[in-house]
Amino acid sequence: MTDTVSKKKRSEIMSAVRSQGTKIEVAFRKVLRKLGYKFRQNPKNYFGKPDFVLKKHKTVIFIDSCFWHGCKKHCRMPSSRKKYWIKKIKRNKKRDQEVNKHYRKIGWKKLRIWEHDFENLETVIKYVRRRLKSEL
Repeated sequence: MTDTVSKKKRSEIMSAVRSQGTKIEVAFRKVLRKLGYKFRQNPKNYFGKPDFVLKKHKTVIFIDSCFWHGCKKHCRMPSSRKKYWIKKIKRNKKRDQEVNKHYRKIGWKKLRIWEHDFENLETVIKYVRRRLKSEL
């Protein structure tokens, strides 16, 4: 199936896709503040570009989009350029594994929260509390 919009329009649409400051990140920032955690958002000097860093707790937090990180439940591959997208998502998943391994190796916790988890914010809050209470 071919694209239904022009290349120029597709370029505009894709350039509007945000990598930082998404609605989910804003909602999660409010959760962390409500729980009383001090954090840095999108710090530049951490491996793998975590969305949030809680230095005191030696914890990095990643908010993973269902599409870009290949969620088994919700990732729908586009019908055009299918090979490209399969390769792209597979590469993203491999990079996620490398990042996880890095933080495990240096003794930091890493939390990965899926985009679809935010359908039930209370569950996200419980998960974060539980993981941060179990100190290394």
